[in-house]
Amino acid sequence: MKQKIVMKVQLNSEKCRTKALKIAAVAKGASTVPIEVEKEHVVVIGDGIDAVDLAKSLKKKLGSGTIVSVEEVKKPEEKPAEQPEPIQWASSYIHYPQYPAVQYYYDGSYRW
Repeated sequence: MKQKIVMKVQLNSEKCRTKALKIAAVAKGASTVPIEVEKEHVVVIGDGIDAVDLAKSLKKKLGSGTIVSVEEVKKPEEKPAEQPEPIQWASSYIHYPQYPAVQYYYDGSYRW
């Protein structure tokens, strides 16, 4: 079961953002970790992530870390693949008639 966990963290500086990203990225089961700097949210997407343990780790390292939401990520329904329409290519290659090769022989003398 893939889940999406949104955590509110104080992201005052680049150092705080880096720490939050490192903590979230090493969480067991995390596959994607985007950070929304404007909202001060760290979003963790993955399988079997413990949201409480992640919040504790963020709070311990950064001084704050609260769970905003935990939700299941549902896969979008797959539509049957449409068969592509074949493209008709016009050939730009012009077929010239094949003539037998003309052979020239040199007998060693120049006669006019």
